[in-house]
Amino acid sequence: MADAALRLTALAQELLGEPLPVRIRAWDGSESGPPGAPVLVIKNRRALRRLLWKPGELGLARGWVAGELDIEGDLYEALDLMAGLIWERGAEAKDSVHPVRDPKLRAAAKGLLQLAGPWPPPPPPPEEVRRRTGTLHTKRRDKEAISHHYDVGNDFYALVLGPSMVYSCAYWEDGGTLEDAQRDKLDLVCRKLALKEGDRLLDVGCGWGSMAIHAAREYGARVTGVTLSTEQAAFARKRIAEEGLTDRIEIRVQDYRDVRDGPYDAISSIGMAEHVGSVRYREYADDLYALLKPGGRLLNHQIARRPEKDESAYRIDAFIDSYVFPDGELAPVGRTVATLEEAGFETRDVESLREHYALTLRRWVANLEGDWQRAVRATSPGRARVWRLYMAASALSFEHNKIGVNQILAVRPAEGGGSRMPLRARDWRASATG
Repeated sequence: MADAALRLTALAQELLGEPLPVRIRAWDGSESGPPGAPVLVIKNRRALRRLLWKPGELGLARGWVAGELDIEGDLYEALDLMAGLIWERGAEAKDSVHPVRDPKLRAAAKGLLQLAGPWPPPPPPPEEVRRRTGTLHTKRRDKEAISHHYDVGNDFYALVLGPSMVYSCAYWEDGGTLEDAQRDKLDLVCRKLALKEGDRLLDVGCGWGSMAIHAAREYGARVTGVTLSTEQAAFARKRIAEEGLTDRIEIRVQDYRDVRDGPYDAISSIGMAEHVGSVRYREYADDLYALLKPGGRLLNHQIARRPEKDESAYRIDAFIDSYVFPDGELAPVGRTVATLEEAGFETRDVESLREHYALTLRRWVANLEGDWQRAVRATSPGRARVWRLYMAASALSFEHNKIGVNQILAVRPAEGGGSRMPLRARDWRASATG
């Protein structure tokens, strides 16, 4: 008799203390759960062994990446329904479960073990970062982390991001395309930085060169872009040569901590500071301050998290740390502003683009899902599944105000405290002056 799904829903309710909000289809073809809900498809009971070994998010992620778990129906709806049971239960909920002491939970865990099949659990999927040792955010460790995320194939990123090759939040208007929105974001950054012909711009974490190309082509800037990704650098240099901008743009595979050829008129840091880490953030701020000339501007575009009641309780998301951004850390926007000002900057403008990032991520997911087989060929089935889950879950996090993204415009004050900013600097739609 095929009854694995019915047994799983009963066991899940015992373990979680509430009914599963999604339907389950098990490897034996059985189904159970609310009709009409998205279906969690358990293709292989190896996924249960993963969950028993790593309960919660990491166990589920391993099953998902390995292709043992899938969602049938609306992925966003399924993630939304399961978020309260998995991602938002928190340390208190996890600590409150004591199957050894509670006979019901002990019996449920035993039942799950019987369904899971022979021990031990399978090894983690190859896409998972192997645990790293040593000090966080050394130059070597940061380079390895960046390579894990970005050196997965330029063809894959081109499919997901589209022709703009911009891997950060776009700036949307109603009815606009992804390409329009990314172009508008790059232009917004250039206007906030008040770029003009001949200005020296340092683009920290330059990606595939899109910001550098836009600043050089549209504003006449002379741009130095730095990245730790060799694949990004090769792609960017090729694009720059095709644009005929090699005399205006230099792309380096270089850590921002090793840039010593300032002063620059302006610095853009778009989606890079999330990799810096709390232990290095003041160093990051100090280095960028030293590289700017007096009166120069910094545009720091960075994802932020909500503050914790106890900041010492903050932990890096297990799935993101293991599969997406190793060693990545988010900080509240207030902490970022404070650190920049401690380094000597004056903050002149903070703009939240939270809803814009949700829209951007949904477009990226649509690009990935719309050409799935080509995406798989460009990287690996597991990697494509990582990006689909990570981008869809992130879109929901932005929509529900779990995380945000902000553009912080700061200036290195000139002698005597002058900012060289126009009186109405927020009118970014007009050409910036000053």
